[in-house]
Amino acid sequence: MTARILVVDDVPANVKLLEARLLAEYFDVLTAGDGSSALAICENTAVDLVLLDVMMPDMDGFEVCERLKANGRTAHIPVVMVTALDQPSDRVRGLKSGADDFLTKPVNDLQLMSRVKSLVRLKNVSDELRLRAQTAHTIGLQELLREDRPDEPGNVLLVDGRASSQERLQKALRPIADISVMAEPQAALFEAAENSFDLVIVNANFSDYDPLRLCSQLRSLERTRFIPILLVTEQGNDEIITRALELGVTDYIVRPVDPNELIARSLTQIRRKQCNDRLRASVQHTIELAITDDLTGLHNRRYLDGHLKLLMDRASARGRPLSICITDIDRFKHVNDTYGHDGGDEVLREFANRVRATVRGADLACRFGGEEFVIVMPDTTPEAAAVVAERLRLMVETRGFEIPGTDTVLGVTASLGIASLRPEGDTPEGLLKRADLALYEAKNSGRNRVVAAAA
Repeated sequence: MTARILVVDDVPANVKLLEARLLAEYFDVLTAGDGSSALAICENTAVDLVLLDVMMPDMDGFEVCERLKANGRTAHIPVVMVTALDQPSDRVRGLKSGADDFLTKPVNDLQLMSRVKSLVRLKNVSDELRLRAQTAHTIGLQELLREDRPDEPGNVLLVDGRASSQERLQKALRPIADISVMAEPQAALFEAAENSFDLVIVNANFSDYDPLRLCSQLRSLERTRFIPILLVTEQGNDEIITRALELGVTDYIVRPVDPNELIARSLTQIRRKQCNDRLRASVQHTIELAITDDLTGLHNRRYLDGHLKLLMDRASARGRPLSICITDIDRFKHVNDTYGHDGGDEVLREFANRVRATVRGADLACRFGGEEFVIVMPDTTPEAAAVVAERLRLMVETRGFEIPGTDTVLGVTASLGIASLRPEGDTPEGLLKRADLALYEAKNSGRNRVVAAAA
């Protein structure tokens, strides 16, 4: 794994030590001796993670972290505070300022590197989601950060084998989250897979079960791999902490658990999860927009162009029939000229609704462009396709189209052309061309009719 790490410390010897450790792991290292320089580097350079000292002149690490998180250009950069401060209140202050972790000097090398690698992996996922989401529209990072602090409590699954610690952790978390508690790890795995959680807290206090097995299983299942995991473990248990971070555990806290630190760490993970969920939803929405016609809600031509060949190849491989129908609203220009484009749009929407009501679940209905629509019918012979097309033609002809805001009910008709897959081999272009020629014949021979292309 390679990443660019910024080391910020006003003591040159500390900078050199951390720089040497990171270079040995093949990280690209930048350094800064004060907070102002660190902020400038992060503003103007692509930084993947900041290792930040707290006790610095002019501007301490808490203020540097707060400024980084308040800036939309740098808010997504993970920050690890590395300091001689070792009081729980210091850790809580660091986490509340936006830090992702708080490590006390002298830092254990293995734990530091595991933490750095874990946070870099998380940032890579978040960066990819942001990039994909921004391909459709520019997302204001300030807006994301504002949404990243939900009023609604998070949903947390606590997996803990002891009733006494269950009660203590529940009490601490109750102000910020809805808590589900389970004592049996395998049952908890099913619970996490079946429900929507923002965080899973695994207390490593089981006498007859390895808690890292549950963490590994949570990471391996498709439905749970993106849920943050917070491990509760003993002070000084470096081996299990390092192994947990390597397995994909998101964060850890050591016993005795400070309630304020537990809340701060849990809130950080809940907010990150909810932010990434929104980014994933934005990506999904972007994909839907790219393949959906805004006006009618049907698939658009882009989707048809990509999907028709797949359906044709599948039909050919299985020796199954496939037919398509191209339909066009008759004299649609007259509708636009008489009732304006708003009236024309209403006719198109209602026409699409009737297309949708005609097709079967396996069929693909698309708006081809303008007033033309295409229906792809897998496992459909030419004769069966003609029946579907005639049903649509009658549905259009026999029920008028209302123009909202007027008393007008339009009589609308449609012409339809059908073509079917040739057993000896065919192309999407050839199939569409034959259906289009059949549609042209339907138009020329009087409109309001179904014409099938010659085999």
